[in-house]
Amino acid sequence: MKKIALVLVMMVAGAVNAQTGSQIPQVTVTGEGIIRVVPDMATITIGVNNQGNDSADVKKENDKAVDAVLKYLKKSGIDAKDYQTQRVYLNRNYDYDKKKYYYSASQTITVKLRDLTKYDALMGGLVESGVNNIQGVEFESSKQKEYETQARREAMLDAKKKAQEYVAALNQEMGPAIMINENATSSYVPMRSMAMYDKAESGGQRETMAAGEIEIKANVTVGFIIKIKPSDALIKE
Repeated sequence: MKKIALVLVMMVAGAVNAQTGSQIPQVTVTGEGIIRVVPDMATITIGVNNQGNDSADVKKENDKAVDAVLKYLKKSGIDAKDYQTQRVYLNRNYDYDKKKYYYSASQTITVKLRDLTKYDALMGGLVESGVNNIQGVEFESSKQKEYETQARREAMLDAKKKAQEYVAALNQEMGPAIMINENATSSYVPMRSMAMYDKAESGGQRETMAAGEIEIKANVTVGFIIKIKPSDALIKE
């Protein structure tokens, strides 16, 4: 019983010390890293849509167009793993003006284009083969992971620099990092143009795509220890 009582006393004393003990001096800052790169790939989202009064005929017409699109992609040398059906719909809708039902069939396909110089030719061929809905283009880099790593490194260096500035202003010394949280890693295309062209009927050139630059960002929160100088400790005592 004495041993048990002694253990309980030590546990209670430890808990009290943890609650009343002084915290480790530290500075917490956020850091951001930005890497700007020209994209070399794109994911294009396309669609095939058809409408009519008979559901079977509408689906048949849409399937026929989709078949032509898929055959064109294969003929164009796009790898089978780089295009995929995303959504397939067959809906019955009501036309209030004509007071009758009609049917709409649609299929959405994503295509990863790994060579942006083929963009114009690919888009022209897709439209001719039956695509009547281009939903969007998302630009990417084949070295995305590598650039994300660089952005994280830049974010950490930015956080370290900020912490050093704060600590130096207090005439203190900075210790090691004791906490690191990654807040976000993202990428987007700002409004900068890297234009691609095709030949216009006039013999000149027409702009058909602005790929821009991808900004890959990383944001971190880092806590650094603040070292207490011996002189400061003596003053406190």
